[in-house]
Amino acid sequence: MGNSGSDNEVDGAEPELTRLEPATTAVVRGVVPLADLRNFFDTSFGALGRTIGAQGITPLSPAFGLYRGSPGDALDLEVGFVTDREVRPEAGVVAGTLPGGRVARVTHHGSFDGLGASWERLHAWMRAQGLPTGDARWETYVTQPTPDMDPGELRTVLNWPVAD
Repeated sequence: MGNSGSDNEVDGAEPELTRLEPATTAVVRGVVPLADLRNFFDTSFGALGRTIGAQGITPLSPAFGLYRGSPGDALDLEVGFVTDREVRPEAGVVAGTLPGGRVARVTHHGSFDGLGASWERLHAWMRAQGLPTGDARWETYVTQPTPDMDPGELRTVLNWPVAD
């Protein structure tokens, strides 16, 4: 049957190449030690919700986390949402942009613990296709996690721009 990619496999989905338009975002930026990552996401989404709501801005996407450079002891990232217009800077929330152009993407099925392996698989696929990687990449959290959900139900789309 080959690698058809059922929902029961964490790495079932096949990578693909797509073209995206740049998108306006509302984000919180930071350089965050790995140990503080969960707290940074929680605090940032609280600030984003309050600021976007107060300014009457409409989120046009699920939440995302954009990473720059290579992961080390700390991550250079921004978390936020694609929005219908630019946010006024307030409470640590600033305007940003998701890049446009060619993007390699794959959907990760399962818990966040497996994201590293899915990123490695996407990177290997890009190398095999001869596609140079951009220095920024982002995860779109299609399924909003809840404390009582099965982590196997989580869907995260990994996006890695091609350095054209």
